Amino acid sequence: MPRELKFIATPEKGEVSAILDQPANARALLVLGHGAGSNMRHSLIADLSDALVRQGMATFRYQYPYSEKGGGGLDGRKVLLATIRSAIEKAKEEAHDLPLFAGGHSMSGRMTTLAEADESLPIQGIVCFAFPINGGKGPDERAAHFPHISKSMLFHQGTKDKLADIEVMKQVVSTMKDRATLHIIDTADHGFKVLKRSGKTRGQVIEELAQTTAEWIDGM
Repeated sequence: MPRELKFIATPEKGEVSAILDQPANARALLVLGHGAGSNMRHSLIADLSDALVRQGMATFRYQYPYSEKGGGGLDGRKVLLATIRSAIEKAKEEAHDLPLFAGGHSMSGRMTTLAEADESLPIQGIVCFAFPINGGKGPDERAAHFPHISKSMLFHQGTKDKLADIEVMKQVVSTMKDRATLHIIDTADHGFKVLKRSGKTRGQVIEELAQTTAEWIDGM
């Protein structure tokens, strides 16, 4: 059963909410952050969490201070990174001896990589769902910190994602050799909705994301 928790995001911002969902047969725990315009109860994050649990992966979903209060604009980068670190520490307390991984959708995946590049996190790897590679000063500016990351990374990317040029992602991942794995979902957009010609339903895509994540974690 999912369990609701609280933890201190930062001393200045105070408490935020989290949801821990840990199956009896859990083999690892993934700290799963939401995208910039949503929250931990958004259907994509909730459905991903459910699918990961079915794969034997525990999940720790969490809020940022801005999503906890329900809006008002994004927190600054310093607060976002501090919240990720606090979420990982809280998850570590709850996970006991489970291997710990972290990441999330879009912004949370990106911010987790930035946090790791700044100072090593107590995790074994990073999982990014729709890493937003577009938006920097250059085509791969948002990957400039990747050389400072020694941990393994898994990137789930759609070919129709307007925030992530798939060719740029392929190039970035290829430079990282065995430290990065790219899993491509044909015709998927930033929220992993796919075109009818893909032959897949959204539910099937979510299950594929979860299964691929579980297999990658098991192979670590």
